[in-house]
Amino acid sequence: MKEIIYTPQSSLRHPKKLLREMWQDLLASRELAWRLMVRDINSQYRQSLLGITWAFLPPIVMATGFTLANQANVIQVGKTDIPYPAYVTFSTALWQTFVEALNAPLQAVTQARPILAKVNFPREALIIAKLGETLFNFAIKIILIIALFIWFQIPVTWTIILAPVAIIHLILLGTLIGVLLAPLGLLYQDISRGLSLITGFWLFLTPVIYPVPKTGIFAALVNFNPVTPLLVTARELATTGNLSQSTAFWIVSIITFIGLILTWIAFRLAMPFVVERVG
Repeated sequence: MKEIIYTPQSSLRHPKKLLREMWQDLLASRELAWRLMVRDINSQYRQSLLGITWAFLPPIVMATGFTLANQANVIQVGKTDIPYPAYVTFSTALWQTFVEALNAPLQAVTQARPILAKVNFPREALIIAKLGETLFNFAIKIILIIALFIWFQIPVTWTIILAPVAIIHLILLGTLIGVLLAPLGLLYQDISRGLSLITGFWLFLTPVIYPVPKTGIFAALVNFNPVTPLLVTARELATTGNLSQSTAFWIVSIITFIGLILTWIAFRLAMPFVVERVG
């Protein structure tokens, strides 16, 4: 049995030891994370008549609504690189994957709340399990995306093999924000309720149903949105191969990777105090 000694001294005073413990806990959490992921995926579709069809329905319904609105000139979308129904369906699938990654850490710690104060286990397992569930759900959506490409005869280039890289970066950005909010969400229900409002507004600042605008204040807001370069790059890699925001993509990606490490440290330091308070 591994002996663990708890002291009031901050772990930040020994950064090398802290990083070593983080890495060890990450490796130790693999089996538990796998079991939690399988459990959550099974429970997600067990008591559902439509099963995995729910992974397809939201982007299809949303795309149908915006396509009809665009055809009726209720909204003026502008020219898109691929047929608009495929454009909005693909973009919606990417956006929903980001939102799932954003909500996943908060859902993980909330569901595990009864055992957090009773069982000592690597908290990283909760996050990894939900991250795997998000990847699984997107893998199902790939079937819909392939069907769209075939139906609308969308040509693809060799860059499509790089699209998963951009999609993973998009998921990691959502995970970063989710892990940052998870300890607060365990203390205050306002966080989970507020996320629904924020993501609803955030959607309209992201080029999901429209191309990236070129000028104006709204264009500045859309381009300042960190999701924009990741989502746009993933879409362009999978379709035209002409990257319009490659510089912004790498800037956001680097910030995401650095932010993930810092947020991971903050998560580890905050969780004992949060668990003590909710317990």
